[in-house]
Amino acid sequence: MDNGILQVTISKPEGIVTGVSYQGIDNLLEIRNHESDRGYWDLVWSEEGTGGTTGTSYVIKGSKFKVMVENEEQVEISFTRDWSTSLEGKHVPLNIDKRFVMLRGSSGFYSYAIYEHLKEWPGFNLPQTRIVFKLRKDKFRYMAVADNRQRRMPLPDDRSPRRSSPLAYPEAVLIVHPVESEFKGEVDDKYQYSCENKDLHVHGWICNDPPVGWWQITPSNEFRSGGPMKQNLTSHVGPINLAMFLSAHYVGEEMVPKFQSGEPWKKVFGPVFVYLNTLIDNNDPLWLWEDAKQETKTQVQSWPYNFLASDDFPKSEQRGCVSGRLRVSDRYVSNEHISVNGAYVGLAPPGDVGSWQTESKGYQFWTKTDENGYFLINDVRAGDYNLYAWVPGFIGDYRNDTIITITSGCDIDMGELVYEPPRDGATLWEIGIPDRTAAEFYVPDPDPKYINKLYVNHPEKYRQYGLWERYSDLYPNGDLVYTVGVSDYRTDWFFAQVTRKKDDGKYEGTTWQIKFNLDHINQTGTYKLRVALATAYVAELQVRINNPKANPPLFTTGVIGHDNTITRHGIHGLYGLYSIDVKGTLLMEGENTIFLTQPMCSSALQGLMYDYIRLEAPPS
Repeated sequence: MDNGILQVTISKPEGIVTGVSYQGIDNLLEIRNHESDRGYWDLVWSEEGTGGTTGTSYVIKGSKFKVMVENEEQVEISFTRDWSTSLEGKHVPLNIDKRFVMLRGSSGFYSYAIYEHLKEWPGFNLPQTRIVFKLRKDKFRYMAVADNRQRRMPLPDDRSPRRSSPLAYPEAVLIVHPVESEFKGEVDDKYQYSCENKDLHVHGWICNDPPVGWWQITPSNEFRSGGPMKQNLTSHVGPINLAMFLSAHYVGEEMVPKFQSGEPWKKVFGPVFVYLNTLIDNNDPLWLWEDAKQETKTQVQSWPYNFLASDDFPKSEQRGCVSGRLRVSDRYVSNEHISVNGAYVGLAPPGDVGSWQTESKGYQFWTKTDENGYFLINDVRAGDYNLYAWVPGFIGDYRNDTIITITSGCDIDMGELVYEPPRDGATLWEIGIPDRTAAEFYVPDPDPKYINKLYVNHPEKYRQYGLWERYSDLYPNGDLVYTVGVSDYRTDWFFAQVTRKKDDGKYEGTTWQIKFNLDHINQTGTYKLRVALATAYVAELQVRINNPKANPPLFTTGVIGHDNTITRHGIHGLYGLYSIDVKGTLLMEGENTIFLTQPMCSSALQGLMYDYIRLEAPPS
């Protein structure tokens, strides 16, 4: 495909991108790699009944090639791979149609794919699918994921056993003998560059000589799984540039779509836009990032695209829209309904309250309310949805019970919707901010031996490696004790309740204490303890009141979570809210203590992150 600005070479009939020529560089992709290992779609799949988040990796290779559109304005080409029963157990039971599109005058190319599972085919799991581009390591050294997350990156050679030391898991290494001395003593880990879907629209790489940018632009999140807070990989050392569509990262097996025999399914992933740029009347390579952000706005405004050849991708006039107003009713905050600015409102397939967090088979459409609580969700694909919401500053999840059926051209006004967050009585005390993350709590400085220079004095310093080990350094002789009215959660509440490393190298569980005073007790009333968790990884939360040895505890979550957020430098994974009855007879006038025990302790990486904790008085 060649439009006079760039030339893209794709193998036929496999549909592997083997070369991209631009601005005098004959190939921006890694020429040291085999042609099949430069630019490709891939997936991970497993047979029905298999557990976990892993499986067989498969680079998607077409067996048929067809030109779908070829005129002066655009080219669209298709690489298909059909499944048949003779392939059972050998290949994922999907028909896959990969498409590549190039437009006249456009400095880039688009790619999307249609996956289809027929009703009569065997079931399977699909833990991951994505597009991978591997760029030239001698050209692309500067990576940008956000305005404040960009830097010159180490070489892939620096991760080799000869030049690095292994850390707690394979993705993280300590660079000890780098090719270039500036990277000596730094940690490299691809998870340090993860990003939430809501913020993940453009990321990529800059080459200085000649000045060229390679950017992966995702103009819509409708085809990504897990909603706006789901975190995905972006770009990392290689240099590698990813477009993630499905992954279990920061969630676990609950995020894996599992298809049964007899379950038909079709989904369009993408399109995404690979944008190439160069300097014009400017000599600052960082302008390429600014230009890529502007191009992203252009692509977002053009969504849904009207030039795609597939009937499986509906144009704007074939879609519908939903509008309304969301307000909050909490009589302990205000006697009036509260207009909420910046609440997240979305359409996702019908399910339970909060099910959008792990929804991975259909499409999701999200927006945020304005300062008066009004929202508009445009360009929604036809189908059945529930309307979901969550409101920063308030606990819990909203779901409207009405099934919303979107049809071509429809305009549905939901009117005024009222969310009543969980509440029994007045707030006696609270810890944290209900925003589904642990970002407001105390995040320590990393061990100086394990630094990523990007995150020194950075608002997201939780992305530094090994912070879980700092808990034992800060609390060598006893666990965290938080005194309501005296302690400050910003400095006195460690961001994660992790295990403690003992002298023999093994680990032990931890028990945190919340101390608080009550002047008067309603002995016949029931108090309510609200505990919102931001993430959990093979952990358990046991709650006891005034008796650290109570058996059984007042409450336990049981073993929960496979988010792996602590390992992967996230500050949240799956959100969970627990409401615990506390009978007045368990409390005392004067000082009381809540004991929060996390007993699971087979590794350093198990634990919890809290979002918010509140004690409510009995209902008045």
